[in-house]
Amino acid sequence: MNVRFEQDDTLQDEIDVVVKASRQSDETSTLMEYIKRAGQESSKIVPVKTADRIIIVKVEDIILADVQKDTLTIETVTDQYVLQERLYKFMQKLPNEVFVQVSKHAVINIDYLIALEDSFAGAMIARLEKNLRTSVSRKFLVDLERHLGL
Repeated sequence: MNVRFEQDDTLQDEIDVVVKASRQSDETSTLMEYIKRAGQESSKIVPVKTADRIIIVKVEDIILADVQKDTLTIETVTDQYVLQERLYKFMQKLPNEVFVQVSKHAVINIDYLIALEDSFAGAMIARLEKNLRTSVSRKFLVDLERHLGL
């Protein structure tokens, strides 16, 4: 990956970032999303809307968000919340630094990751605190390893 600075006096106080690649990929999409969020202060709380109330959850307390059929389950240090929300919508509320999507149905907080264990067909299992487990698909393993510095 090449990174360079080009001065453009016509932009005044704006910053224009262009990501160039031979094609759009997961890596370019992740990079563009990271750049968009770079200037924003990340929130320390996330509102979680259940069937009968809205609960304010500390981002640092979220261990796992997992979708099963039509429901999203949020596992925190102390509680579990079940709600009707899409995973990608919920992920937009979370900071990219510690939350990593590990499959089409799950996102984890790497601060609570205990181990990665081999599973079948090249996939892995993420073992998390509170005795939680979720599958890590091969498609998302590269991003998880990058977040872990491997």
